[in-house]
Amino acid sequence: MSLSLIIKREFNSKVRNKSFIVMTFLSPLLIVAMGTLVAYLANVNKDDINRIAIHDTSGILKDNFEDTKNVKYTDLSAMDLDIAKKEVSDGEIYEGLIYIPATNDLTELTDKVEYISNDSPNLDFVSKIEDVVDDKVTKYNLETLGFDYDKIEAAKTRAKIRLSKFSGEETFKEGSIIKIIIGGLFGYLIMMFVIIYGNMVMRSVIEEKTNRIIEIIISSVKPFQLMMGKIIGTSFAGILQFIIWTILGLGLFFILSSVFGVQVGAAAQPEATEASREAMSNAQLYVSELWKLPLLTIFISFIIYFIGGFFLYSSLYAAIGAAVDSETDSQQFLLPIIMPLMLGVYVGFFTVISDPHGTVATVFSMIPLTSPIVMLMRIPFGVPLWQLITSIIILFGTFFGVVWFAAKIYRIGILMYGKKPSYKEIFKWLKY
Repeated sequence: MSLSLIIKREFNSKVRNKSFIVMTFLSPLLIVAMGTLVAYLANVNKDDINRIAIHDTSGILKDNFEDTKNVKYTDLSAMDLDIAKKEVSDGEIYEGLIYIPATNDLTELTDKVEYISNDSPNLDFVSKIEDVVDDKVTKYNLETLGFDYDKIEAAKTRAKIRLSKFSGEETFKEGSIIKIIIGGLFGYLIMMFVIIYGNMVMRSVIEEKTNRIIEIIISSVKPFQLMMGKIIGTSFAGILQFIIWTILGLGLFFILSSVFGVQVGAAAQPEATEASREAMSNAQLYVSELWKLPLLTIFISFIIYFIGGFFLYSSLYAAIGAAVDSETDSQQFLLPIIMPLMLGVYVGFFTVISDPHGTVATVFSMIPLTSPIVMLMRIPFGVPLWQLITSIIILFGTFFGVVWFAAKIYRIGILMYGKKPSYKEIFKWLKY
């Protein structure tokens, strides 16, 4: 049996599986449905009105709370405080009570205003209360120092920095949000693909080992060829699934572009750029900005890093599958594999987003166990070509070293039965 036959067998077994077919075509629809559901749920309570009672003993702050679309304030200062508390606590009208004590020094309000409620308040609402108190006390302090608060407020201005590239192309700061979303999405996809398909490889090895089929297979093929055939065949199935998802995603994206009236390729034109700047918050601008990203580089890089990362991790999954007799026994060996993947995601979301070209992000995009995730998150922000090439060379160079390591474990492990191996024993297999 040749390597190509093993690859073909693994590929066909994966793509003909009913769950693979269903998830391939159902996943994009589920993602769209989930996004729609989240958007719907976010707007379910949008029109709700929260009624807040105010008991201002000092009488100096209650007028600073202004009604908004979702928050209505009611002054209960004429009531006794205990009665007002009972009114709010027992009734179903008010969400809570803002208590403002009497004071001779206005600056004491900064730590004496109290919000009383049965439930934990919304943090955003608490911040708004604090802003009202801060504005009042700040105004008092400025007037005490002899400054005219109204003139200071009138003198305030808000700068709006125009962003552009040396090529003359104008950009906008919200474009970083698009890069973060795209980078995070592809980095997260890499992690999910590695975990899902890596487990497929491991389960395939365990199943064949349990059924003793593997003893028949290795009579006509070398263990190394069998391991590589499983990895390559499964990776082809993963790439096929990703390509189908990409085609379906682009179809949905073109529909989205049509809905918002975006002409592909027109974003770089001065007229289009000027129109986009004027409609900063419009969804059309975000769609236009998306087309400015190096989508082809991102797509090709995803394929390369997926293959490199998947080969790297799947060889370890295959070695674990060969070393154990059941999936239950594999749990103790999976943690060292999952940890670098999780580390890559955390570094990506907490470091790449804030400083995509910083030392931490650059170093982790070179380390082979994290580079498939971190580098994918960096690419939308622009990565020097030499860093990209260096990272890929290190990734595939490490892959060959790990394959050598995993093949030794695989060669011994697939014929070991009835004994739970320890790390010490697996280390001994490397010497055979």
